[in-house]
Amino acid sequence: MSGTTEKELLQLKNRLLELAEKSYSRGIYTFTPFLSLSEQQVFHAVSKEVAYAGYGMEGGSPICDRKIIRFGSPENMGYEEDYPIVCLEMLPTAPKFADALTHRDFLGAIMNLGIERSTIGDIFVQEKSGILFCQQSIAPYLLENLNKVKHTNIKCQIRENAEGLQGAEPRPVSVTVSSLRIDGIVAKLYNISRSKSLELFQSGRIFVNGITMENNSYQLKKDDAVTVRGYGKFIYYGQMGETRKGKERIAVGIFG
Repeated sequence: MSGTTEKELLQLKNRLLELAEKSYSRGIYTFTPFLSLSEQQVFHAVSKEVAYAGYGMEGGSPICDRKIIRFGSPENMGYEEDYPIVCLEMLPTAPKFADALTHRDFLGAIMNLGIERSTIGDIFVQEKSGILFCQQSIAPYLLENLNKVKHTNIKCQIRENAEGLQGAEPRPVSVTVSSLRIDGIVAKLYNISRSKSLELFQSGRIFVNGITMENNSYQLKKDDAVTVRGYGKFIYYGQMGETRKGKERIAVGIFG
């Protein structure tokens, strides 16, 4: 969790405990802001302590890394309440003359409006447009004020759902690896050296099912979702058999 102080981690832990207690004692749903993968580790560390309140996590789409945690459950409350997440589409007003915009371009334009990062979820770039998940409370402000990204004039509009989002469905791929160790699979999929793969583990940039994975010799299990910060995300589907040379042939689904 580089960049986050011990004090900030303790504050987040206490806030999570408070939200769980508030939900349980008042019989209402409570929500966190969007939490990064690193911040979600604090939640996983206290998940047993807050289990009595019930909880869930949502980012707007199955491929989102940044997520809001909701305390409370329909079983406890007797009613359902949606996550306060809005999907916005950011479209160039003149596509023919629009710049080729990047994730950094969209994020920079949003931050320049004075928006707090915790109110913003994942951003997906689709050709010259972008898809943004944000808190419901900040959506009206973005709709009115986010009108330029880099040198490109844009318009924002609410998108009813994330269906058709590029990268929402993983692309099936089969590869051959020497073993089922996660470090070797990561190195193979992203065409990096084994030593570079080890560095990613040591720097806390590998997540399995949303939880930091420090054990580079971990053997993946069916349906494990792996996020490699700076590289991408994939799902491990399982073994397909051995080659004549004794190597493992595996199936994965790669997002993006």
